Amino acid sequence: MPLFQRPRAIIIGGSLGGLFSAVCLRAIGWDVEVFERSPRDLDSRGGGLVLQPDVTDALDFAGLDHGPDFGVPSRDRIFVSRDGSVRRMYMPQVQIAWNGLYLRMREALGPLVHAGETFVSLTQDPAQTSPTGSPRVTACFASGRSAQGDLLIGADGPLSSVRAQLLPTDAPVYAGYVAWRGVVPEINLGAQSRALLDDAFAFQDGQGHQFLTYRIPGEDGSVRPGDRRQNWVWYRPIERGPALEALLQDRTGHRHTHSLPPGALRDAEMHALQRDASNALAPALASLVTATPDPFLQLIQDYEAPRMVFGRVALLGDAAFVARPHTGAGAGKAAGNALSLARALQNVMHDVEDIDGALAGWELAQLPADRRLVRWGIALGRRIMEVEQPA
Repeated sequence: MPLFQRPRAIIIGGSLGGLFSAVCLRAIGWDVEVFERSPRDLDSRGGGLVLQPDVTDALDFAGLDHGPDFGVPSRDRIFVSRDGSVRRMYMPQVQIAWNGLYLRMREALGPLVHAGETFVSLTQDPAQTSPTGSPRVTACFASGRSAQGDLLIGADGPLSSVRAQLLPTDAPVYAGYVAWRGVVPEINLGAQSRALLDDAFAFQDGQGHQFLTYRIPGEDGSVRPGDRRQNWVWYRPIERGPALEALLQDRTGHRHTHSLPPGALRDAEMHALQRDASNALAPALASLVTATPDPFLQLIQDYEAPRMVFGRVALLGDAAFVARPHTGAGAGKAAGNALSLARALQNVMHDVEDIDGALAGWELAQLPADRRLVRWGIALGRRIMEVEQPA
């Protein structure tokens, strides 16, 4: 009996990019396996996302129902001044929760996701063919496990281990500022904040910083008033050097490289953040920061891969291009990459020798669009922050 009855994809990375890849490829008849380094589900990570069409298109393609209550709609964008005055603009959109999107796909894939598997290396041997006739790629993991398939997808984020093997001198470049993030239960909002932020996506722009906030579903996915949460992001500059090094050291003494997860921030840094919020933000917005017990931190970075396809290995999502969150397109980019890859491979189900041609066509279409997105994010960041630090 042949080892592979159908084309098989090995997917490295069990966050959104990897899960989008898995559900979309499975929808066209591929066998898929996802390998994630973390031993636990990632449902506690992230905050809110602006719902992009590519996300719903990918879920629809995969046959995953997102339903009418997938997100929280907002009617207006409001621009808040330090003194609390407000300018309002009609601009409807929908916001979703990172964990709600993640769990939809994670639960659909079930045992096809292998947690606690750290990718170590890959090999390709075009001369060696699988029973389907295609070149084989092998992934090896720290546990001693290995996996073979017709395609390996590196969807393991900005610090991709897959990319590090293919492009060992490449790495994202720090942009000179960070995104502080937090989530507050709606029921914990003060009356002033609740009245201001109801049905609104709010901004406060300042000299070298920007604060934004919007409502997302509750941790259990509920969109009922009172069950929802208020997601906030505050972009602030910090130069590379001792201050940034200290900020990335958590309360146990461990130094992180590109983000600080919820609950890791040291008390001194927490107090400084709350003090700065009270000094710089409108009271209704500052109260969100002071009400957040476990804010987290993300370094803003830029990266463009020169290629996305390396034989039978493909990079997608943040492993290939890191676009600044001002674009609102992080999850949308990963979904769009995965969906377009599945569509490109859809016609080679019974002729796996055409996989190489399908990958080449996919890369040709994706590279220009993703490069434009990265550069648009840089332009937005420069306008917002008026700061740009050298690498």
